[in-house]
This record gives sequence, C-alpha cells and structure tokens, in this order.
Amino acid sequence: MSEQNEAASTATPEAGSAFRPASVASVPLEVIAEALGITAPEATEGGGVTGISLNSRAIEAGDLYMALPGASRHGADFVDQAVQAGAVAVVTDDAGARQLALAGEQPVPVLVVDQPRAAVGRLAALIYRSQPDEGGHPTLFGVTGTNGKTTTTYFINSLLRALGKVPGLIGTIEILAGGEPIPSLLTTPESTDVHGLLSLMRERGLDAASMEVSSHAISYQRVDGVMFDVAGFTNLTQDHLDLHGSMEEYFRTKAELFTAARARQAVVTVDDAWGRRLAELADIPVTTLAAASDDFDADWRVSSVKARGLGSEFELRHRDGRVLQVHTGLPGDFNVANAALATAMVAASGVDTETLQKALDQQDPLTVAVPGRMQLVATEPASVVDFAHNPDALARALKAVRSAEEGSRVIVVFGATGQRDQGKRPTMGAIAAQLADIVVISDDDPHDEDPAAIRAEVLAGAKAARDKDGLSCEIIESYPRDAAIRRAVDLATARDTILVAGRGHEVWQEVKGVNLALDDRVELRNALTSKGFSVSTDQRIES
Repeated sequence: MSEQNEAASTATPEAGSAFRPASVASVPLEVIAEALGITAPEATEGGGVTGISLNSRAIEAGDLYMALPGASRHGADFVDQAVQAGAVAVVTDDAGARQLALAGEQPVPVLVVDQPRAAVGRLAALIYRSQPDEGGHPTLFGVTGTNGKTTTTYFINSLLRALGKVPGLIGTIEILAGGEPIPSLLTTPESTDVHGLLSLMRERGLDAASMEVSSHAISYQRVDGVMFDVAGFTNLTQDHLDLHGSMEEYFRTKAELFTAARARQAVVTVDDAWGRRLAELADIPVTTLAAASDDFDADWRVSSVKARGLGSEFELRHRDGRVLQVHTGLPGDFNVANAALATAMVAASGVDTETLQKALDQQDPLTVAVPGRMQLVATEPASVVDFAHNPDALARALKAVRSAEEGSRVIVVFGATGQRDQGKRPTMGAIAAQLADIVVISDDDPHDEDPAAIRAEVLAGAKAARDKDGLSCEIIESYPRDAAIRRAVDLATARDTILVAGRGHEVWQEVKGVNLALDDRVELRNALTSKGFSVSTDQRIES
C-alpha cells in the first residue's frame, strides 16, 4: 500500500494518536535493523524508535516511516514530510532508496530491504510490544467469513462484558479501546494501527478484544504479526471476486488465518462445504460448529431452535455432553449461527460451561445493538435496515423479514456497489425478485461507475428471474436512494415489511469521488414519519 493509498485508512492526520499507546519504550535502531536482517546504519543523533506509520501525515516524533511502493506514487515521495513531522528513520525498497539518493543526503537513516511491505507487521509488533511473549495482553478473538463478522464480534464483546471482562473491538463500524469509540473506515485497519491498538488496549488494562478479519486484511497484510488466541469462521459465499478472482482463491485467502503463524486454535462453522474443507485443512486445533446442518458430525451443534419474540432461543450441545441454553433477540437463522459461533469461541477461550450459562441467563448478552445489522426502525410497517450487500446475505435477510401474517408483503430497496464484483449484480436482482413482493432497485455506492449502468445490471437479473419463473413481483427503478426509500414507504401498508439493504450503518454515499451524506436509517425514519407511521425507540433489538 502506497502513501497515497494509506491516506484512505486514516480518518484525519491526527488519527494516529488514537491508534497507539500513550507511552512506548524506545527501540534502538540496531534492533530494528536486526529484525529486518540487515546491518544497522552508522549511529546518528537522536534516540530510538517509538512508533511506526505508512502515512507521512500520521507521523509523530520518534516514528519509523515505512516508505512503500504504490500503484501511482512511491512512499519515498513523502519522506521530507515524514522527517519534518518527526520521523527518525525510514525503511524502503531499492527503488525508494535510489529515489532518495537522487534527492541528496537524507537527515535520517534509511534502511533498505527487498520487500518492506512484508516487514510492516512484525516491526509494528516489535515497536509497540502489542503481544509480548511474557503475556499481559488481551485475549484476542478474530472472526472471518463473508457474512456475520460484525455481528459475531459484537456478540463476543457483549458476552465478555457479561462475564465481567473489559473488552476491546476492532471492526467495520467502530473501534473500542477503553475510551471513546473511534469510527472505522476499514473492516480491519492497517497493521501499524492494529498493533498500536492492541498495545493501547494492553496499556489500558483491557482483558480481551474481538476483531473482524477481512480477506482484504489478509491479502494486504494488515494482520501480519498478530496472533489470535481464537479464530472463528462464519461462512463463505460469493463476494470480493474483484480482488480474488475466484471462490477458490477467496477461500485460500481466508484459510491463511487458520494457520499456526496466525492463530492458536479455531472454531469453524461447518454448515457449508467451505467450512468443512477449512476444518480439515487447518493446521491448528479446530472445534467444529453445526448451526444449520445435520449431515456433519460437529463438536458443537445447534438444536431445539424456537422463536422467542423477534429472535430465537436454542440449545448449543457439545459432543462431550455439555449443553448451553442460548437466546438472541436478533431476527433470522443467520443470527442463531452468529450467536452460536460467538458462544463457542468464548467457550474455547477457557470459560467453563456453568460460568458461561450464568452470564447468558443473567445478562441476555446476545441481544445487543449492532448498528445497521437487521436494525429495526419501525414495527408497523416492520421496517429494517441491514448491511446485506451480496447474494447470500440478501437472501438470508429477505427470508428473515418475511412475516407469516396473511396479506403481508415484503418490499426491498437495494442496489449494487460500483467497481466491485460485477458478477453478483444480476444474481442479487434475481434473489430480490424471487423473495420479495415489491423490488425497488436504486443506488448503493456507485464510486466512479455510472449508477444507471449498475442499476441496469441488477434490473436485468430481476426481470429475467421474474419472466423465467412466472413471478408476480413488482419491479421498480428509483433513484436517488432517498427517493427510493420514500417510494417504498409510500407503497407500504401497516402489515407489510420494508427491508432497506446494502449500506447498513454507513452514513456517506460515494459518487464520483464525492461523499454525499446518506444514512438509510435516517431516511427511512423520516419517510415513515412523514407518512404518519410511528418509528421504534427500542434500541435493544438492533443488530
């Protein structure tokens, strides 16, 4: 990742301070060089290294600046800014070193390695002492999979709090490190920030932390140098093929988390073939979980699922005879799976069954607010905002919101993201036509693509499915997105269900490089209120 790209992962030039501990013991430059396998440069004035960054705008006094090659600019272009901000040394590659040599003598040591990108994680771990060998750092839970990462990490954190722990969180929506929440711009931050946050959590005395681990994070080496105490797998369905190219490559990237270099043990959901394959291939101890499958002899199994309010109650049974009674207030079978995985992961960390059951009973920790995840905005009509932005997630969400009440219709508003996996667009259109009564196709985040062209691909899939299967659904194209939400509310009666899918917690819509203020929850509430419907004030059942 170049300096230019790295800027996208930093909310402001000052964000680095929020992602690192208040106090860091100085690391001599000789130790840094030794970790890189090179000879240390001649001694220079100044102390050792107390921080690390890929972004010259986030550099603080005492930092090591990683000047990496990028798609359009080299990090060496920004060495002057980094030094002016307080960088005491630079790590770069041969191309960067040549560029700096042409610019003249540098005021700080320059360390040259063949692949500086590959060194970032281990250097950050060394400098911040994020997970020292002597212990004293938070127990770390990592969750990966196509869908369910955010909700599962929120479930883990809530369950840990119910157990009397003080947990941290690193994920899509926010970062919690013992202070005020920090909004997230990436599912998994850059490795310099990850290690800084883990060290900050250790400094603040946090007991544990849960982290979403995206396939991008693994591919772009954002979790290098991190050791997870328990890694969890939700599922694998089509997404991110713009990055990975194929489902096989997507799987192999996810599977890297389940190796001895990255995790000590794992809990793997085996409801799909990918999970079963992962359980066989992982070279660490694996506990298997069957949440919706009866044809695999799993260690943990979900059984006796019953509706309870909007959510579900169920038994989580282990092959050794242990049984846990579990409840989640969040709707949908997929949230049963998320709740089961979170519970099994916490159990795997060493919490005994009696203690875990007491926390589940007394605190109801799996009924927790997760912004933009099956978030209930109103009950008449039932109005839900969800992050479902790929075929599997959209299908699950539509099935979850379908009411058994006679005459009730499902109205869905959604679109597809620009510059991302175009192959899923017609598939999502077809799923909407098959599972909804009224399909309102609008815009998601077009990015630099033509929004009309994206909508056309989704519309084509919806109309093809309607014609092929003789479906009676109504298909509507409406834009911009706020107008589409109002259109859906105009069409709804009190008995219907409205699902606004794709963006969830997001509050900005990117169009041609410009961020436009747009929050589906706000737009839906406003549209409902303007039509005389009441909106929900009960935040407990947000997911």
